[in-house]
Amino acid sequence: MEFFTKFPVMERSALAEFRKGIDFAFRDFSRAYGDGIESFFDPLLYFLVWLEKLMMNSPWPIIIGIICGLAWIASKSWKLVLGAAISFFLIGYFGMWKDCMATVAIITVCVIICMTIGIPMGVIMARSNRAERTILPVLDMMQTIPSFVYLIPILMLLGIGKVPGLIAICIYAVPPIIRLTNLGIREVDKETIEASEAFGATKLQKLRTVQIPLALPTVFAGVNQTIMMALAMVVIASMIGVKGLGVPILRAVLNQYLALGLFNGLAIVALAIIFDRAAQEYGRRIQKHRGIKR
Repeated sequence: MEFFTKFPVMERSALAEFRKGIDFAFRDFSRAYGDGIESFFDPLLYFLVWLEKLMMNSPWPIIIGIICGLAWIASKSWKLVLGAAISFFLIGYFGMWKDCMATVAIITVCVIICMTIGIPMGVIMARSNRAERTILPVLDMMQTIPSFVYLIPILMLLGIGKVPGLIAICIYAVPPIIRLTNLGIREVDKETIEASEAFGATKLQKLRTVQIPLALPTVFAGVNQTIMMALAMVVIASMIGVKGLGVPILRAVLNQYLALGLFNGLAIVALAIIFDRAAQEYGRRIQKHRGIKR
């Protein structure tokens, strides 16, 4: 401790100037390029707003029917379908329908983005050890750094709104699908790959017809984890302007409203359970269909 207490004042001031230099440099960058970066994300914002309005304005029986239909297609379980129907009916009965639809909309967009980015990156990692060594530390940082830290540059660039919240959720939620896509492809049986090579399959053909199909159960496990982590970020994202179930929870925390926080928290839990069970059952069905033993 004596070293730090006797640390030269000149060097401490130099560190302070260094930090100020970083702050000013990023501030100048955000002022110069912030508008251009914001306009780049405009199509994403329009799509998110359109989906949110569509889900909010559609009659609730249609939405519940679509969700139950997707749950049935994924799981083939009438218990899950019944549980989903009851859960969404109770969410509407207790006045949380619009917030729930806003949450489902942003989670849907987030999962689409994470799959679009994560699966190709996982494939790249699986095909190259050098890429894996390069990307893994980045994923470690994305999963361990406090979410409030990377909210700072996002807010400086894009301000408060839906897109900054969506980006923050994606940063937090995308690592699992990258990791598990990489793991799933690497775990494909070597003899199966050698057999495809013996039939003259190219690298792209092996990837498309052998590796990705056999890795699908693990990839869907990554999708499942991405959904769970995205739902976990709902409350934090509400702090920067994202509508949904996180907003009343944040209000309940600030004003100590137990019932409000409890009901909306249980609604998030219900969404998590429905999505989790559907993804897990779909993964099991793929394993059973392909005869994969884990």
